[in-house]
Amino acid sequence: MNILIVDDELQIRRLVATGLSGYGYHVTTAANGQEALNTVAQRAPEAVILDLSLGSEPDGLEVCRRIREWSAVPIIILSVKDDDRVKIKALDLGADDYVTKPFNMEELRARLQAVLRRTSTDVGTHAPSEINAGALHIDLVHRRVLVDGEEIHLTPIEYELLRLLATNPGKVITHRVILTKVWGDEYAEMSHYVRVFINQLRKKLHENPSRNIRYILNEPGIGYRFVDID
Repeated sequence: MNILIVDDELQIRRLVATGLSGYGYHVTTAANGQEALNTVAQRAPEAVILDLSLGSEPDGLEVCRRIREWSAVPIIILSVKDDDRVKIKALDLGADDYVTKPFNMEELRARLQAVLRRTSTDVGTHAPSEINAGALHIDLVHRRVLVDGEEIHLTPIEYELLRLLATNPGKVITHRVILTKVWGDEYAEMSHYVRVFINQLRKKLHENPSRNIRYILNEPGIGYRFVDID
């Protein structure tokens, strides 16, 4: 069973790796957030032990949030920050547990086993980290979007909107769900926001209905649906 340890301190990586190896786990390490994201996508570990303060961007909270965009792998936060607000934010972003440094290795082992037991029956823990639909390619790890091999620039809102639709292919996503997930609960009634940004997104994706190139379909009065073009 492969466990990924993410920490910018070499001593901590060595300490946790040695301890978990002694319990029979195979350990992979990453020294920064981008390395962690790449490793999760390429090696699909069974769990991630993640420090919050990684010394560079993306930090631990951002890594946790981005992993949750395409993977349900268990994440245990390991941090010196013993602050309830930080703990709550990490858990809200998708972390499964939170352990404060300094820590007891036996406690960390027990918490790791607990999250692994809870997720052992889950199906589809690791979803694809890339989406290909016709000429459209979405790299969820690096948050890059290409059309016909050429990278296109999307605003953060446009990217989140596309990601939400593309990671739920064939499903109708209602206006309210789109608004709350992309903009926030306070925008739940602002349906005109969705129309404006969908139109902008369609132009950037080079949709062409006359050539049957359309990735985003409108479901009148309900919402939108992403179509996987072969």
